[in-house]
Amino acid sequence: MPLPRRPPSSLHWLRPSPSHGRHLPLRLPSSSSALRLQSQLQFRKLSTDTATSQPQPPQPATSNAFQKDHKAQLKARTSKSGKQPAHASSSALQWGGPDGEWDLIVGLEFHAQLNTTRKLFSDAKTSINESPNTHVALFDAALPGTQPIFQGPTLLPALRAAMALNCDIQKESRFDRKHYFYWDQPGGYQITQFYHPLARQGHLTILPSDTFDPLNPTTPLLTEPFTIGIHQIQLEQDTAKTITTPSLDPSLSSATHLIDLNRVSHPLIEIITTPCIPTPHLCALTLRKIQALLKSTGTTIIGMEWGGLRCDVNVSVKPRGKRGEGTLGLGQRVEIKNLSSGRAVEKAVEYEALRQVAVISSGGKVLGETRGWEEGDTENGGSGGGMGRTVRLRAKEGETDYRYMPDPDIPPVRLSQSLLDHVRRNMPMLPDKVLEMLVGEKFGLTTKDANTLMAWDNGERVGYYLDVVKRVTRALEAELEKEGDGESVVTKELIDDVGRMVGNWVVHTLPAALASATAATSPAHATLIPGMPPPHMPVPNTVHQQSWATNPPLLPVHLAGIIAHLLSGKITLAGSKTLLSHSLQIPSQEDIDIPALINQLNLTVLPLPTAELLAAMAEIILSENAAADVVKMREQWVDVRNKMEAEEQAKKKGALEKKLGGLRNWFVGKVVRELGGRVDAKRVEGVVGRVLERAGRD
Repeated sequence: MPLPRRPPSSLHWLRPSPSHGRHLPLRLPSSSSALRLQSQLQFRKLSTDTATSQPQPPQPATSNAFQKDHKAQLKARTSKSGKQPAHASSSALQWGGPDGEWDLIVGLEFHAQLNTTRKLFSDAKTSINESPNTHVALFDAALPGTQPIFQGPTLLPALRAAMALNCDIQKESRFDRKHYFYWDQPGGYQITQFYHPLARQGHLTILPSDTFDPLNPTTPLLTEPFTIGIHQIQLEQDTAKTITTPSLDPSLSSATHLIDLNRVSHPLIEIITTPCIPTPHLCALTLRKIQALLKSTGTTIIGMEWGGLRCDVNVSVKPRGKRGEGTLGLGQRVEIKNLSSGRAVEKAVEYEALRQVAVISSGGKVLGETRGWEEGDTENGGSGGGMGRTVRLRAKEGETDYRYMPDPDIPPVRLSQSLLDHVRRNMPMLPDKVLEMLVGEKFGLTTKDANTLMAWDNGERVGYYLDVVKRVTRALEAELEKEGDGESVVTKELIDDVGRMVGNWVVHTLPAALASATAATSPAHATLIPGMPPPHMPVPNTVHQQSWATNPPLLPVHLAGIIAHLLSGKITLAGSKTLLSHSLQIPSQEDIDIPALINQLNLTVLPLPTAELLAAMAEIILSENAAADVVKMREQWVDVRNKMEAEEQAKKKGALEKKLGGLRNWFVGKVVRELGGRVDAKRVEGVVGRVLERAGRD
């Protein structure tokens, strides 16, 4: 039988690096072997197209009506600023609220790559972006005669995830073979745990603090916790990675698929929730919280952007109060594969639910199938509006089609109680406990600031913040213990408030200074420090470009030094911000010396006794040679004060007193500026009234 001249697709193994000889040396096949492989693929009816030979589901007469309604709802919920509120999908859809006509039920499946150095069933190293086919053991390529060897250390991150999700860990679990043929599965089956998983019956709680709307941060979207059931967590092996090269001319040739076996048998856990999630927004929140849990426990180190966490959603709808046609009385389940972000999850669930409502409402029947998600407004042929749609990939295969069977080559995994106790003792603090600690009495952060701190840099900035708090507290306690100087501004109450003040610096002041430093693109934007070379520009340590755990933009010891000098009254607030700005301009953090910078920039607060301070203020405010603006404001002060003293009505008297307060603040700022910013504004504020009382009376 002659071979086809242009096969429907071509499939090649990526050429391995010659420097890795200890693993399988895969080679690019010759043209004849490639044609034989292509012929076999054609015989097995593999195709690069998503369409299948199975019948398409019936389309309702109003096939585009639900898309138009969907767009209208999005536009109706768009804020004046042009941005859609994060909670919109859970507040205005047909099934939302107690009066909705439809029930939406969603279950989620997460596939997370475990943080391990070895693969699940071979001693090959795990890899992320190394050269293709350089970390492939014989078993990974499914060579005949090879057998799996379970790598025990891969259990540890999986157990941490199971404990974080409050699961019942099974003392004995077993592996099964899930049979299906696809080119990214060399063995023709995947090793997983279908019948006897590692863990069962867990739960995840979404708290009101997890659902704050950035457009209205004072109002949580949940008023009480919502618990999501975890059906099971199972260990399984990952598949190969397919790299597709599209054809430049589809009429002459088909797309080429290159296979990288580095990812084969990378340890995964699959986390399966129960079908209990009622809104698209809660689906997105669940994904984000699980991602945070896996990161905080060290279960994973790669995020969704690198494919380290993948999410599938199972969506069904049914008329409220009626029994659906699916299992457990739910609606017919439709699976949407490989969603890569919380936003994609929310939009895909919302769209698919509306699609199913349209099908049922028009008399059609929702078919069990697998669908994909396409971003963009495909109805109008563009990407405007941010809608997107789900598209049919294939009919849903039943569980029996996979021909699950126990793997005869892998013995059961039996866990001792001592191992479980060891893992539990060494569990890190989970995000909910971290939030509780940050907003508690010891640190006193607002919920908004605490959530912001935890969200940045995968939580690494929390450790940075705690380090700064510890250093500042230690410095102020040492200052308080000094004997002799009775005018020290450090008090026990001030030390107790260190957590809140450091939080303000880490969440607000430092990022603002980093943004300003990064925006400056030449040395002309910076003030030169006497005796030091011009600052290095642009500043390399921007807000999110490096790890705050290993390479923060400003070391904790330096930021703690700035804050400690401020709180102990040695520099002013304006001086501390100047000091921060110049510290960020120094190329090497090893060259930063906070006390030396304070001296070079002349930022030390003047140690003026109260009598000398009053004399200096009187010279600025009351002198006949005072500046013209001071004379003008002084006359206003005298006029308002006299009116207030003569006024009898309480309401008018209060308004005049408020105006006096504004004038008093102006004089405080004027005095601080005239004294070079080297006096504490609070100290000036405390005595400025004594000086102003003399105006117009002397």
